[in-house]
Amino acid sequence: MFEVLVYMFENYIDTQFRPDEDTLSKELSAAGFDEQDISGAFDWFNQLELMTNQPEVFKNPQYVSTRIFTDDELKKITGESLGFILFLVQANILNTAQRELVLELAMNLPQPQISIEEMRWIVLMTTWGASKSGPDKTKEYLFIEDALLNKNKPTLH
Repeated sequence: MFEVLVYMFENYIDTQFRPDEDTLSKELSAAGFDEQDISGAFDWFNQLELMTNQPEVFKNPQYVSTRIFTDDELKKITGESLGFILFLVQANILNTAQRELVLELAMNLPQPQISIEEMRWIVLMTTWGASKSGPDKTKEYLFIEDALLNKNKPTLH
């Protein structure tokens, strides 16, 4: 299913045109994707849109809290992926509500483990989705896009 999500995102992110689900389903089937994966991707994107339309996703919290990860989260999301999420929160790229959104969307994917590359895609899609319905998050989106697509790792001094 994850490959369907990436395909949809890459092909429709910069376009104003978004075909209806029936047309898009036919296109995805013709591209070789499984019907179950297509259906799951539609459900995931619909959940993303629903969740990013909630105003509390954009509010900065009044209190600082500590996030304790569940055993299921620790089994499914790699340590590198969790570290990436925590870095984004500390760098004020994501607020705590957006962090929870990313984690929930990651946990809703069917694969048994979420790699760092997959987590970067989830954050990219979430940041893009949030920018469509909330405050301008262009800087954050571009930062995540660079982290995902830039094959050269930064030099640490």
